[in-house]
Amino acid sequence: MASVRLRDFRPNDCDQVLAWRNSPDVAMYMYGDHDIGLAEHRIWFTALANDNTKKYWVIEAGGVGLGVAYVFDIDRNNQRASWGFYIGNPELRGAGVGYFVEVFVLLYVFEHLGLNKLCCEVLADNESVWQMHEKFGFTVEGRLHAHIRKNGAYRDVIVLGMLASQWQEIKPKHLARLERRGQILPDFTVATNA
Repeated sequence: MASVRLRDFRPNDCDQVLAWRNSPDVAMYMYGDHDIGLAEHRIWFTALANDNTKKYWVIEAGGVGLGVAYVFDIDRNNQRASWGFYIGNPELRGAGVGYFVEVFVLLYVFEHLGLNKLCCEVLADNESVWQMHEKFGFTVEGRLHAHIRKNGAYRDVIVLGMLASQWQEIKPKHLARLERRGQILPDFTVATNA
């Protein structure tokens, strides 16, 4: 696998991010149903620069953009955030990219932001993804029945979470695995005034 990295959004990423998000392979697992228009997307994309409750990255492998990872609902008062990611090219799913992304985000949330909890929600029928999070160390905290309406049908959602203390227990194993693969992670340190 080519070297994976996450980099901050750049202004010229706007159109590519929209194409990934609207692709049927990604949209089918997102909460929203509608095809996002360019004007709507540009407003959202521009607003990200001034929103300190969100952080977005482009996922790259070998210098080629593959998808998006994001942390949102960053809540300093309660010391928690939520996250998600998607790979725009379905042929690259299952190639180890998600593993790197998961470790990167956990390091960012727990080591850089210094938060206590990271949450995620996954449509229940997207079993491979929520089970991946569970195998990684997230705990299934519940099932929200008929929580999202997509294509006229109500869908359940699986809620998962991980605490900073849980991450500290499993971190050495995950870092060692990435090191064996030759993957390089940033050296996150807790930001004192983030």
